[in-house]
Amino acid sequence: MINTFTSYQLIARDLPKALDRVENQPMVDRETKYYLENITKVKTIDEFVKNDRLFRYAMKAHGLEDMAYAKAFMVKALKEGVSDPESFANKLTDKRYAEFVESFNFAAHGELATVYNKAQQGAVANYQTQAAIAGVDPTSASVQAEVTYYLANIVNVKSIGDLMSNDRLAQFALAAFGLDDTEENKDLARAVLEGGLRNPDSLANTMTDKTFVAFASMYNFEELGEETTTYSLAQRPAIDKFMRQTLEEDAGKQNEGVRLALYFERKAETLTSFYEILADPALARVVRTVLSLPDSFASADIDKQVQLFESKLNIEDFSDPKELGKFLTRFTSLWEIDNPTSTAQTSLSVLFSQPVEYGISTNTLFAIQAMKR
Repeated sequence: MINTFTSYQLIARDLPKALDRVENQPMVDRETKYYLENITKVKTIDEFVKNDRLFRYAMKAHGLEDMAYAKAFMVKALKEGVSDPESFANKLTDKRYAEFVESFNFAAHGELATVYNKAQQGAVANYQTQAAIAGVDPTSASVQAEVTYYLANIVNVKSIGDLMSNDRLAQFALAAFGLDDTEENKDLARAVLEGGLRNPDSLANTMTDKTFVAFASMYNFEELGEETTTYSLAQRPAIDKFMRQTLEEDAGKQNEGVRLALYFERKAETLTSFYEILADPALARVVRTVLSLPDSFASADIDKQVQLFESKLNIEDFSDPKELGKFLTRFTSLWEIDNPTSTAQTSLSVLFSQPVEYGISTNTLFAIQAMKR
């Protein structure tokens, strides 16, 4: 059998190809087609949870498959939404629930929850609000004419250039944020969209007026590309999550260490504190393995655990692909020692085939393996 490090690397080095293989599995393909054909028909929370096939697909996509039976629990989370920091989902330690509610945000978007797109429904809501502020009836014929034109054409916009070159659409987009349709504002809007929001030093993120941050969030071409005007969390993103979840589950059937490594890699960029890691048993297990801590350490005082983690690791390193690669190399190597996939000889080969990281030499790892034998 292939060892943990090699198995993980074979998947991680070409994730798109691995995900394509998952998507082409007959059962996965069948369930995905059903989901796509039916999710946009769902208008209420009750309709959602009563369609067990749709609901289970959505739950699995968010890593909550084991909780698919707890429908009353999930209904409560969905009804309270995530806008209020004190809502049920936001107060749960496990952030997967809040992510699920964000994807199917009936509390905020009502019957549009499964089709909601910022550049469509979000922009229209903003435009109508700005009309009301200006003393114009949002239901007037003139406002409705602009809304109708906008919704009919914005879905065909695939780039910043497409948006800004259509004067009527550009005017609508700017007006939705109370901005005049001037050449100066158009030029500024284009520059803001080109910079996006992912870089803390982008134009939008460094402006005092946060109107353009909201504008860049609504027309987020820098991050979402051609899908910006059709992107809906309940649709393609949910499917992508389902594929990744299935990939990790399939890997786990062969080697739990590979599943843990893939999961940690997926979550790493979002981690901001070690408390978040301790709130997730899978993430915490990866860190304990890397630091050679026994499972019993999980019962220690939470603050003490965090202090130890902080003394050994930098949380910022998990957002650095190079440092994360080193971290997961060490994890998969140590996992292989504790959970050998084949003969002792094959397991030992892992120690000599991987780079030395975190100050532990291959000689030390060899000694550990020898003691275990």
